[in-house]
Amino acid sequence: MDDSISPARILETGFAFWPAKVLLSAVEMELFTELARHPEPLEALSGRLGLHSRGARDFLDALVALGFVTRGDDGVYANTPETDRFLDKRKPSYIGGILEMANHRLYPFWGALTTALRTGEPQNEAKSGEDMFAKLYADPARLKEFLRAMSGVSRGANLAIARQFPWERYRSFVDAGTAQGDLAVQISLANPHLRGTGFDLPEVGPIFEDYVAEKGLYDRLDFVGGSFFTDPLPKTDVVLYGHILHDWNLEEKKQLLQVAWDALPEGGAVVVYESIIDDERRENAFGLMMSLNMLIETSGGFDYSGADCQEWMREAGFRETRVEHLVGPDSMVIGIK
Repeated sequence: MDDSISPARILETGFAFWPAKVLLSAVEMELFTELARHPEPLEALSGRLGLHSRGARDFLDALVALGFVTRGDDGVYANTPETDRFLDKRKPSYIGGILEMANHRLYPFWGALTTALRTGEPQNEAKSGEDMFAKLYADPARLKEFLRAMSGVSRGANLAIARQFPWERYRSFVDAGTAQGDLAVQISLANPHLRGTGFDLPEVGPIFEDYVAEKGLYDRLDFVGGSFFTDPLPKTDVVLYGHILHDWNLEEKKQLLQVAWDALPEGGAVVVYESIIDDERRENAFGLMMSLNMLIETSGGFDYSGADCQEWMREAGFRETRVEHLVGPDSMVIGIK
């Protein structure tokens, strides 16, 4: 027997739901927002969060051991620099919205991954005949929370696209499936010469317009309501699809690229970004697991490699294509008409 072989990584991964749920529960209880106001000792923090004495100390010290909270020699708990910046609800850098959604929706649905793998069927609200997105878009408050969550998880990639893409060659863009509009906002803040349009279902319009006004960009960004499966995109120099294509099946993916082609002039560009899987399908585990999430959440969606997307772009008529890494698991695929 080779004693150098250890089961440690197997066990760590098999029990990875333990640290995940500790973090998600802390976000749910707004622990990091509380600590951002002021660090607190065990008793005070337990009282503010409503923790039972039996589990409170273990819970908080687990967060210390995981590196999300610090505890001083005086027993006072405080945020780390990362949790202070990204998990304090009062800060614009808050990304906890996507974690809130992961806790409330994805965590229980992923318990049915085995069923999804054996049936190919969604394991979300669709199992009980509900349409999650129809309910979401019918509730303005829930929709605003959801779109804010999308902004949080996309912020790093949005900033990278705003800096990295050669915007000096273009004058206008359309962010298709714009959600709250953070991609459009970050591009506009970094490139004052551009005019942009957010395109999404009409229910998104007021949320987009409020966010744009808050950022002082109402004179350079406008909103057009519609569905990119039934309505043409506004004519523009650049079309962006951020975390959009993976929601749809192959035929629909290709249709969306054709919709972009139709909106662009010669020399115009389409930018597709999300957690693009590496071509060898060996490294971007997050992208591969995101594709499994699409199995659970959609009837035909899946994530894909850069080579896959380039092939679809060439089929649509784009003459030049390339893949560029952004941040973390995210990359963008660019096609030039």
